[in-house]
Amino acid sequence: MVAADPVSAKPRGVIAARAARWPLLGERRALVGYVCCIVALYLVTLSGALLATRLEGRDLATFAALLACGAVCIEARRRLGVPAGVSRDLLSAWWLPAALLLPPAYALLLPLPLQFLLHLRVRETVVYRRVFSAAAIGLAAGAASMAFHWLAPAGDGLALGVNATVPLAIGCGVVFTVLNTALIAIAAHTAEPRTPWRQLLWDRESATLDLVELCLGVLVTIAFALSPWLLLVTLPPIVLLQRSLLHAQLQAAARTDGKTGLLNAAAWQREAETEIVRARRTGQTLALIILDIDHFKQVNDKHGHLVGDRVLAGVAATLRSQVREYDVVGRFGGEEFVVLLPNTEVVEARNVAERLRMHVAHMAVPVNDAAITVTVSAGVAVMNLHGEDLLDLLAAADLALYRAKELGRDRVCLPAPGHTPPEHRRPRS
Repeated sequence: MVAADPVSAKPRGVIAARAARWPLLGERRALVGYVCCIVALYLVTLSGALLATRLEGRDLATFAALLACGAVCIEARRRLGVPAGVSRDLLSAWWLPAALLLPPAYALLLPLPLQFLLHLRVRETVVYRRVFSAAAIGLAAGAASMAFHWLAPAGDGLALGVNATVPLAIGCGVVFTVLNTALIAIAAHTAEPRTPWRQLLWDRESATLDLVELCLGVLVTIAFALSPWLLLVTLPPIVLLQRSLLHAQLQAAARTDGKTGLLNAAAWQREAETEIVRARRTGQTLALIILDIDHFKQVNDKHGHLVGDRVLAGVAATLRSQVREYDVVGRFGGEEFVVLLPNTEVVEARNVAERLRMHVAHMAVPVNDAAITVTVSAGVAVMNLHGEDLLDLLAAADLALYRAKELGRDRVCLPAPGHTPPEHRRPRS
């Protein structure tokens, strides 16, 4: 169902028009305030640093060289063709040297032109996101630069191999990574408070990528400190590594549903088939749950498809947070989701489905001054009880879901003995 909208002080048409022109205004107020504060802090810090920095030809040449290398990496990324959802790159290999080799003003400034190039050459997105990304990266790089130049020994320690300088550079690189990740994670959590912090901060893959970026940044810094010409030697390997990284992300994106981040139908089916083969070999059982959002069409009709996408993403995050790490969760199409539960008997499967139903019912998606709530109906099928293979289990769970819809929705059902499907396809809303 959809929660009733509270009375707004402004007509909805005015709010929608402003949100269309300024997308940030359509977000949660907490997110709007946080983004504005970070951007304002960045602009004040950048202005103060620029006024306090004396321009020197060597620093300007170093800045231009690092900017050119970043532009080459962006152009290489553009030529690969990067779809939405693929966001990791190796641009920190150039931000970190700017923080360690140049005064803080340059570290604060460098993300601005590179983010502009990303927006112009790779993929256009909402402008406030690019501005916020530049501000977050700039503040993190500026803090790392201030710490390094304050603590580093006098002289060109990186080029001379001073023992204390390289560990200090690594430590400041860690400061940059932690601050940047924290600023971005706070924004993401403010936009969607139900998203777990562990999902926004580090998992094994993101921590590995951050470590790789840190190592590359320090190596590029040392190479440039030894000789600026060595920058030409470091650029090709970084471009190649970035291509490999993007290729891996493209492969992952091909398995993932873009709106929810879950496995798409084809990828889920492959994973489910693998689990069924394993269950047959080991003699264990498994369960399958199909969930369908009730009256989802009303959400799209009343609030628009963009809000509907946010509801889908919220339901997906709720499902993923309430199952085990090795359970297989996917989006099966439209407003329908599937969950495969290895080594699960019928009673436990029904309990899991009830828990998922209850958590979705308590989920609220904020939109302007309104909170949208939805419910789900669920059908459960268990291997060796309702079917022997994936198609049998899907058909049995589909019948159980149809039964839940017939009984009034917002409930969990198992296939009824002797229950046969109607000739027409069950409703999707």
